[in-house]
Amino acid sequence: MISKNYTLAIGHVKRDLPIVPINSITSIASFVLLGDAELAHEAAQQLKNRLPKDFDCIVTMESKGIPLAQELAVLMQQPRYVVLRKSVKSYMNSPLTTDVSAITTQAHQQLVLDQNDADYLQNKKIILLDDVISSGGSLLAAETLLQQINVNIVTKAAILAEGDAAKRDDIVYLQPLPLFKPDA
Repeated sequence: MISKNYTLAIGHVKRDLPIVPINSITSIASFVLLGDAELAHEAAQQLKNRLPKDFDCIVTMESKGIPLAQELAVLMQQPRYVVLRKSVKSYMNSPLTTDVSAITTQAHQQLVLDQNDADYLQNKKIILLDDVISSGGSLLAAETLLQQINVNIVTKAAILAEGDAAKRDDIVYLQPLPLFKPDA
């Protein structure tokens, strides 16, 4: 029988994450950064020391990566960051889209880049940022979308690398996050 919580420590901040099933063979420690200002700030402080200094913009995916991107942009003195949205909005100008599949999302999703943001990112060196990298589906979709424009992804980063993602050598992360078997 597995514990019902997993204790995560990022710097001096600790959180007890509930372990929840996502299918019949896998449970995850539910990590939700939204609304946790203290954890977002501490993670950004820890992560900034592992990131290159020579970049032009942080790019993240909606929505849980947003607080981390905000904190990192402030700490690294970046005036702006770009968010890849999950749907086309009526105000968008000629949006670029790609499909995304992620371990925690059952419904079909897209990633969307507004043409104004695409123009801003042209010829820039970017850090591609997420809260958790697990299957890598969201990250791959973001890379696919960004390949439609001329950007150089200098680093892919996250707070946590879940399951086999912790074995990847192409990402920067603070902590591994194990996967669990559901209670029998």
